[in-house]
Amino acid sequence: MSKPAEGPEENRESARAEEAITSLGTSTVPKARSPIHCLTVIGQVEGHILLPSQNKTTKYEHVIPQLVAIEEDPEVKGLLVVLNTVGGDVEAGLAIAELIAGLSKPTVSLVLGGGHSIGVPIAVAADCSFIAPTATMTVHPLRLNGQVVGVPQTYEYIDRMQDRVIRFIAGHSRIREGRLKELMLRTGELARDVGTVLVGQEAVREGLIDRVGTLQEAMAEVERRVGGEGGKRHDAVDDRRSRDHLAAAGGGGADGAQAPAGLRRRPRRSRW
Repeated sequence: MSKPAEGPEENRESARAEEAITSLGTSTVPKARSPIHCLTVIGQVEGHILLPSQNKTTKYEHVIPQLVAIEEDPEVKGLLVVLNTVGGDVEAGLAIAELIAGLSKPTVSLVLGGGHSIGVPIAVAADCSFIAPTATMTVHPLRLNGQVVGVPQTYEYIDRMQDRVIRFIAGHSRIREGRLKELMLRTGELARDVGTVLVGQEAVREGLIDRVGTLQEAMAEVERRVGGEGGKRHDAVDDRRSRDHLAAAGGGGADGAQAPAGLRRRPRRSRW
């Protein structure tokens, strides 16, 4: 018996399933419309030079239009930025960070796995930042690829570019510029490099990230700032873990103690 021909609707469903498998590795994707947009920054932040095809990259020409659309879309009420990046191009990373910092809508970032190098400004650009307990962040001096002219102006250019990164990070987090430079220039910690690796709570202790948490805490925070259903999700967060995070950051116990300044919303600071 011959198989009945598929109609247009069946063809569209089949095409969507095939696209989902190719793009996401699964035949089922979430269908619920959420007022919170999730932006992922993964792999290497690609700049003006196209990276090899085997590299996983975040392309600024893809991210920038998304951020502009988020600002313009009235149905999007908040932004969750999820990072697992090794860093990448400085100017592309700063461009993404500046756009996130300039959004009028609530923004929350979550560092999973790693938020290294130029991923640090992107993480701190949000209104509130989280880092998973096992995630790491590497801060180190800037590097140059390709031809380098051996003149004093080259060093001055690198120093000025590095100062842009330092001032942005210090202006959107609680870490001081002097302390950040100290971490960037530390020797003896990395085998073949200069810099510092901060793991989970260490990033919070240094004032680089606001809180230790995972997806549940990050979603609860962005929903609370949006003013939607965050309360329901927040009630589900383990109170003991929240108290531990506050105590580790110097906030005391759970007897109504006020959270440290770094755990409350930071006021927007003017940027250079």
